[in-house]
Amino acid sequence: MSARTKARKRALDVLYGADVRGESINASLLAEENRHFADPKRSGSWAYAKQIVEGVATHGDEIDELIETYAQGWTIDRMPAVDRAIIRIGIWELLFNDEVPDAVAISEAVESATVLSTEDSASFVNGLLARVAQTRA
Repeated sequence: MSARTKARKRALDVLYGADVRGESINASLLAEENRHFADPKRSGSWAYAKQIVEGVATHGDEIDELIETYAQGWTIDRMPAVDRAIIRIGIWELLFNDEVPDAVAISEAVESATVLSTEDSASFVNGLLARVAQTRA
């Protein structure tokens, strides 16, 4: 597993945790940072994970608006929490991180959905992120 893949997983944990606990992303990030500093073995992928989480927090309204726009037949509240977190990371990478190619951002999100969510989530995530990517082209 690459360092960026691990970082995406850590960011997903923070975003998902904030969502299911009903707390702010910043509070969840702070709690994760406290665990990070308490356990130096967890530091490897932390910088990029923190960048993702902070980026999603900064651009959250815009990201969620895009999800609502391109999630055909779904409201953001109807989606599984894990799907919301995966899609938020994917959109942040597509729109706000020029270092990650679109195909990689989409592929990583689809892989996460395949492993962590429902049977239909991977194709849903793929379609939504592909539509968002096309808006940039």
